[in-house]
Amino acid sequence: MPMLKLSVLDQSPRAAGEPTEKALSNTVELARLADELGYSRFWVSEHHDSLGLAGSSPEILAAWIAAQTKRIRVGTGGVMLPHYSAYKVAENFRVLSGLAPGRIDLGVGRAPGGMPRATRALQDGRPIPSKDRFPDQVDELYWYLHDRLPDSHPYYGLTATPVIGEHPELWMLGSSSSSAALAAYKGLPYNFALFINSEFAEENMQHYLNQFQASETLSRPEGMVTVFAVCAQTDEEAEYLAGSLDLSMLWLAQGIMREGTPHPDEILDQSFSIYERERIMYNRRRMIIGSPQTIGRHLAELSERFHVNEIMLTTITHSFEAKKKSFELIAKEIGLNFPD
Repeated sequence: MPMLKLSVLDQSPRAAGEPTEKALSNTVELARLADELGYSRFWVSEHHDSLGLAGSSPEILAAWIAAQTKRIRVGTGGVMLPHYSAYKVAENFRVLSGLAPGRIDLGVGRAPGGMPRATRALQDGRPIPSKDRFPDQVDELYWYLHDRLPDSHPYYGLTATPVIGEHPELWMLGSSSSSAALAAYKGLPYNFALFINSEFAEENMQHYLNQFQASETLSRPEGMVTVFAVCAQTDEEAEYLAGSLDLSMLWLAQGIMREGTPHPDEILDQSFSIYERERIMYNRRRMIIGSPQTIGRHLAELSERFHVNEIMLTTITHSFEAKKKSFELIAKEIGLNFPD
């Protein structure tokens, strides 16, 4: 198996008590660090009406990051396509590809990225279509990006400008069997969000790999998984830091809205019910936590389980310094580096 590649997904999490602007500047600083450490990609997410996650406009944040970095691929994880015109998304990413040739990824998904009220606002009061147009939108996006709009399309002859030689790399994102099947059918690379859903995860990736149909841009399947990761010098320290994520995920499952990632000491003051303890352990299936050596073993296991050569890591800690250290320790353990 080729050497394992590692990438980064950052959701611009806000630590409790810190201004939101700090969450955005932290994302940019982390991108610069990931570039220096040898990570392959740096993606940013789309969340709306969120008090804890600042990344609501990934294409704008990706543009700023691309200008602040040198080698790493920069992209979205992802653009929630049902909210938007495929034509406008194509133009946005053609501009990005012209500014950072060969470095832009366009990850798209069908999730709302927020609650129903935000979805209605993004539709500007228009009725939300009852039919799922996401598969058709993916086709349209691909056609606009590659100047392949069929003559049967009502907008045949329309060009997504600027017309440039570089194309963004289009990725399908998802956490279900339907997204895996769609990626396979469309012949697109696929990123499975293990950090969102651990149910039937291996089966979904296997379906993608087995059912993949070659396309103009991809001759063989290209899979990746995204997982929560917290690394520290010792397993014990990593477990302590991960308490912030444990508590955040528990609150999310209970519908408790809090402004920012809690300090890990906060979990020490909690008295959990049996259900809450079981829920915390269940959520751990979406995480890898430990020392560099422990994380290295987990990454090798994930690569083997999912038959992938690239794993994307997303880290949420209260301390940004601990977050940076986590990525530094993992990079050193795996031996990441860019060729000169």
